[in-house]
Amino acid sequence: MSKRNSAKYKLDRRMGENIWGRPKSPVNKREYGPGQHGQRRKSKISDYGLQLKAKQKLKGYYGDVTEKQFKRSYTDAAKMKGDTSQNLIGLLERRLDAVVYRAKFAPTIFAARQLVSHGHVRVNGVKCNIASRRVNPGDEITLGSKAQEMALVLEAQGLSERDIPEYVTPDGNAKVTFVRVPTLDEVPYPVKMEPNLVVEFYSR
Repeated sequence: MSKRNSAKYKLDRRMGENIWGRPKSPVNKREYGPGQHGQRRKSKISDYGLQLKAKQKLKGYYGDVTEKQFKRSYTDAAKMKGDTSQNLIGLLERRLDAVVYRAKFAPTIFAARQLVSHGHVRVNGVKCNIASRRVNPGDEITLGSKAQEMALVLEAQGLSERDIPEYVTPDGNAKVTFVRVPTLDEVPYPVKMEPNLVVEFYSR
């Protein structure tokens, strides 16, 4: 499991957006960047800057995955048939930690990754502690019995700020089925994601 080096809300401040839609995000009060000169950082951004920001925002949304993992997702998406940007979103949504987050088993993507890495999640009945594992349509994701009683799991299931999307079908409170790979417009991002700019960034 890769270590998250920066506080998750710093990413919100840096991007100037509440990228997870969390009510406690500082961006809800201050829409400028962090630090002493945060309010003076509104200069015009170059095309490269826009592409980089789109990449950092998407990468950050999925728990600030490592550059190596994120670029591998792009490379795999580019090899697939169809639109590379749609393929990239599909691959990111197939990550096991992302499915755990979508299932409302965890309040944040970071907590979802921790649940997986600590061995609390099963895929088709088999324990899996690899957060980047790609889930396939039809796979069943279940929580272990200990995890079902955890405070963070109970907190997540009570959150009103997000719903379980249609491509993840719940069966009770501890089991979901990943029904299909979603398209960009099906993914419930709280802010606008621009995977097309991410594709442009890597294909320069």
